[in-house]
Amino acid sequence: MLDVYGIRNCNTVKKALAWLDEHGVDYRFHDLKREGVDEDRLRRWVEALGWEALLNRKGLTWRRLSEDERARVNDAESAMALMREKPTIIKRPVVERDGEVILLGFDADAYAEALGG
Repeated sequence: MLDVYGIRNCNTVKKALAWLDEHGVDYRFHDLKREGVDEDRLRRWVEALGWEALLNRKGLTWRRLSEDERARVNDAESAMALMREKPTIIKRPVVERDGEVILLGFDADAYAEALGG
């Protein structure tokens, strides 16, 4: 079973969940907006992916930050602090299998390669 972390109304998450449903892949959905993400899990994601990949600089949450707030995000610790405060700034979905990150974002080919289908 996969664990999928995202936000329900995110178009990328919707595409990923639709792909999983169409291919009969079992998953549990975790809403980052409602549930957030715990410190240990976030640290594992940053170690696996790098904070730059995990930080969504294209989304509305980033664009709504002041220039000063953006400038303070310059390493893993400052990025994780922001992600804990504003989990909607995390690129999504983050897909885990057995506690290990296997996918970030959505690309049908990457999903097919990682999950079969």
